[in-house]
Amino acid sequence: MEFIIILMVLLLISIIYGAKQRKENKRILASIDRMIDSAKNGEFVDYKIDESMLSKVEIKFLDFLKSSLLTKGDLEREKATINRMISDISHQIKTPLANMILYSELIKEKETLTDFGRDSIERVLYQGEKLKFLIGALVRMSRLETGIISLNPTLSNVDFIILNSITGLKEKADEKEIEVVYEKSDVKALFDEKWTEEAIYNILDNAIKYSRVNSSIKISASVFEMFTRIDIEDFGIGISEIEHSKIFQRFYRSKDVSKIEGLGLGLYLAREIIMNQGGYIKLTSKENAGSTFSIYLPRG
Repeated sequence: MEFIIILMVLLLISIIYGAKQRKENKRILASIDRMIDSAKNGEFVDYKIDESMLSKVEIKFLDFLKSSLLTKGDLEREKATINRMISDISHQIKTPLANMILYSELIKEKETLTDFGRDSIERVLYQGEKLKFLIGALVRMSRLETGIISLNPTLSNVDFIILNSITGLKEKADEKEIEVVYEKSDVKALFDEKWTEEAIYNILDNAIKYSRVNSSIKISASVFEMFTRIDIEDFGIGISEIEHSKIFQRFYRSKDVSKIEGLGLGLYLAREIIMNQGGYIKLTSKENAGSTFSIYLPRG
């Protein structure tokens, strides 16, 4: 009889302890859930925490979220400062740079200019245009990253932006005797015309830059269930697999192409533009076998 009583007492204690533990676990989970919600909103509220073993986990999690929010805040402030600085510098440089290019062009027109002088002025003009392009790219990158520029996707035909990009780069392609082939497809997608055209232009510009003389570039558009795909295929030097993820980083230039003109911003901007519209870019490439950049745009 005594054994049964002891067993019942132990069972009762076990039930009470289990109920208390479940209640404590529920409280901790609710506390962590509140922490996560407040952290997601960029805020934080201090919570009352006891010294139990599970609450020690709460404390560590609390400290982690606090440090993460501080780091995120610091990064956002640093990013905003850099972008303001880029905007200020570009504003201060634009006018004197435009004047430098204008006066250089006026000097170049003088008939009395020596060959050395003309060559020097052409070099100044080339570097001036290069600097002008860099400043423009930095400003666009800054505005995209800070959300100053909002993309406005509309359901449109992709032919227009593809043909515009081809026309804009025709002279550059002709210099290398590269044929850019594209047949109108009448395919539609959801995109911002101005910015998506820039993304395609940047990728096509790269394709021309790294293609061999007297080669071709094929552009095609096709429709899938959720996306419209635009393929830009070249038969150039290709990209090693180890660099597939690196080439979309800003200012990244492979050592294999260090002698070819470039800033390392075109593909970065292209990816940012496409991703900000709910799309993505896929690369298929092998060294010495060409590259295909596939742009996926939502169909709407």
